Amino acid sequence: MTAPTPHPSTEGRTPYPVGLLLAGRRVVVVGGGQVAQRRLPALIASGADLHLISPATTPAVQAMADAGELTWHARPYRDGDLADTWYALVATDDPAVNAAVSAEAERERVFCSRSDDAAAATAWTPASGRDAGATVAVLTGDPRHSAALRDAIVDGLRDGSLAARQYRSHGAGVALVGGGPGDPDLITVRGRRLLADADVVVTDRLAPRELLAELPEHVEVIDASKIPYGRFMAQEAINRTLVEHAKAGKFVVRLKGGDPYVFGRGGEELLACAEAGLPVTVVPGISSSISVPAAAGVPVTHRGMTHEFTVISGHVGPDDERSLTNWEAAARMSGTLVLLMAVDKIGAIAARLVEYGRPAETPVAIVQEGTTAAQRRVDATLGTVAAVVEAEGVKPPAVIVIGDVVNVLAAAFRR
Repeated sequence: MTAPTPHPSTEGRTPYPVGLLLAGRRVVVVGGGQVAQRRLPALIASGADLHLISPATTPAVQAMADAGELTWHARPYRDGDLADTWYALVATDDPAVNAAVSAEAERERVFCSRSDDAAAATAWTPASGRDAGATVAVLTGDPRHSAALRDAIVDGLRDGSLAARQYRSHGAGVALVGGGPGDPDLITVRGRRLLADADVVVTDRLAPRELLAELPEHVEVIDASKIPYGRFMAQEAINRTLVEHAKAGKFVVRLKGGDPYVFGRGGEELLACAEAGLPVTVVPGISSSISVPAAAGVPVTHRGMTHEFTVISGHVGPDDERSLTNWEAAARMSGTLVLLMAVDKIGAIAARLVEYGRPAETPVAIVQEGTTAAQRRVDATLGTVAAVVEAEGVKPPAVIVIGDVVNVLAAAFRR
């Protein structure tokens, strides 16, 4: 399929690019369908006094109206609707209505964008995107070409590959960045952007390692790994490292696996930085407690099967006086249990859950190195999981899921 050529009457016309400051100014959108649904969020973000005129809308557009983000006039367009309007967008599937709105806009000297006929419009909507406070807007006359160029530019800014990315809007400070479950593509856009700006990266062994190879040569990488029953950097030392480098005028990214606040001790690091008077940015990450089971074909919830899931740290066993978990309550719940850091304690945990009432036949899935190339899934039951883990040589990091959800997608996922 070839890309459509611009409308003949638009050829040779060079639009004048300008950014409209619409906050508090009346903007009218005529039509409440899919086109309006795509255009409205940016207009809402502009702070415009937004009025939508359409007899019907999509559910998403109605939700915007219900939330008070715009005023919906549930009726057809009428001549005079553009009075005192600064900007108009026409997005109906009725050419006669579109032409009538355009005619009023011309009379009232209101710049008007049309989704159906660029040649009849007085304004074109660019393909736009944002990164770190900058707006990228592309106009080519071909919407698909514009979108492709926009995506290439914004992606380059976000991942740091665009050579022009040399300005940083923030100074010294610390960002606690959740790197996700392991696959480097699962870090958030904001997390990747901040990582590209770092002077110092303090990383742990569960953070996506491939991202470190993309860092410029001047970036100092500090290994703060904590290997189970092996080498580790004490949490107090990690806190001091963050504070010392930030106080030296550096922008420090603490790159963590999963989410900083899900058994990641991110709260302790934030408190240490706050007590030192340092600005801290927290970037949530995709928690391994949800994403790793999903990657292995296990939804932690499923309609008609469970109304809750509980995430438990298994780094101390049920008989350990340091344990804060109510194992009896966990056993009596009917929902899904997700265990993190529990590989070497799973035998004691499973025995305690069975003791308190969970059937020994309850399905269990152990997902090792989830979302990475080394991912593997091992299945068992509460009654067999300790022996299976030992026989299969399961090692950390692994996420353990207990409950009927383990098998709900098994047939479909393994096709």
